[in-house]
Amino acid sequence: MSSVQLDEMGVDAAWRHRLVRQCRLIRVTHGVYDIDLVPPDQRSRTDLLDHLRRRPAWVGLLAGGPGSTAVGLCALALYRVKGLPRTIRPEVVAPGGRWRPARDGIVFRKLGGMVTGRFSGDFRIASITDALALGVAQMGRDDAVAVMDDLLHTRTATVDDLARAHDLARGHRGVDTTHPWWRMATGRAESPLESAARMACLDAGIPPDALQLVVRDPAGKHLGRIDLAWRLPDGTWLLVEIDGADVHSTPEAVFRDRSRQNDLMSAGGARVLRFTARDIRSRMVATVSPILHEAGWKPGLYDDHGQPVTLGARVLNLNEA
Repeated sequence: MSSVQLDEMGVDAAWRHRLVRQCRLIRVTHGVYDIDLVPPDQRSRTDLLDHLRRRPAWVGLLAGGPGSTAVGLCALALYRVKGLPRTIRPEVVAPGGRWRPARDGIVFRKLGGMVTGRFSGDFRIASITDALALGVAQMGRDDAVAVMDDLLHTRTATVDDLARAHDLARGHRGVDTTHPWWRMATGRAESPLESAARMACLDAGIPPDALQLVVRDPAGKHLGRIDLAWRLPDGTWLLVEIDGADVHSTPEAVFRDRSRQNDLMSAGGARVLRFTARDIRSRMVATVSPILHEAGWKPGLYDDHGQPVTLGARVLNLNEA
């Protein structure tokens, strides 16, 4: 938490004004100041984005005062759910559910019937289900699906929880456009980047046959789990890996990725492609789509049961099935 109520810390007005003039404090709203002492250029990209998403949640809680409840995207940010938009609006239910006019970009909600729990001190937080019900309509499709993917993957929520959240969401503004999104979530995607890649493929009419496909060589050696995979009509595989900067940019990761790709290619029966976040909506689709078209691939011919596959083994040509 980098925002505090300085009045409650005993910092008098003269000191507050002095610190603000020295740019050591940033006034957020009445009585709430940003005291973050870690410059953004000294944070990792992941830490910085995580911080920027949680900050509005704390701003809302501190502005609302003890007994306030974080809701919607702010609650999801405090749960550290992945996939949220970079920009989140401070949103809170004031103590006792009393409505207040918005101020300094902070929205005070009046929501009844929520399930809440104690979060920190005298503050409260909406349940995952209630937070999701309010938050989905405040996101774009890709972010909303990535958030639901993360909840399922981390087992923070179940399919039934998402169904309940969908039912609760029907009373919120803007939910009509979100109805198809709730059916797109899967626990097989392991990161928002993979979720974004999957959605790009869906939009291009080339939905992957398998996510996180476990592959082995003919001797049974585990070669890894592949982010996106397509089973081609001749029984071979098109395998796509999505490289995130935080995970794949270290020298150790580069060496590990190169070694695994060599193992995959040596096993035979597969073509392996690697893409970065920048490639998802451009080069990835433009590369994968012609390969699938030329191979005669069609969606829905492979039924993924989550079982490992062996590369290079004798397989049935799907055209012969």
